[in-house]
Amino acid sequence: MNYSKPSNFLNIPIYQKALDIIMLSRSISTYLNQDLCGLNRDGSENNDIYFTGDIIQQSTCLAPEIINAERERFSEKKYKHIQSLDKLTYRLYKNCRRLENTKSNGRDYLPILRNELKKFKKLQRTWMLTL
Repeated sequence: MNYSKPSNFLNIPIYQKALDIIMLSRSISTYLNQDLCGLNRDGSENNDIYFTGDIIQQSTCLAPEIINAERERFSEKKYKHIQSLDKLTYRLYKNCRRLENTKSNGRDYLPILRNELKKFKKLQRTWMLTL
């Protein structure tokens, strides 16, 4: 996906934080995949590997929701995009928690992502007041 949007979105701190979260989640997912892609001793696959894809998918959806909320003229529709952001950040946070319980060296990086999500939520609160 191409995230190059008009420069006015790049000046919005929450949008910039969303882009940071995308990059961070991709890096962490790549690192975790190396440890989780192998089969378990009984020959089954490690189901935790799917959460790595989930964090990428959810983080990738953050920036477009911000853009959609910014572009929306009606407050009801803005609110729907804000609700989507809330759901995405909640799911992203939960999947980070799940991945922290895996047997991977990459799980040490997940608190960094959770910390960035906390910063994102703070930015989201102030951003919502400007809409």
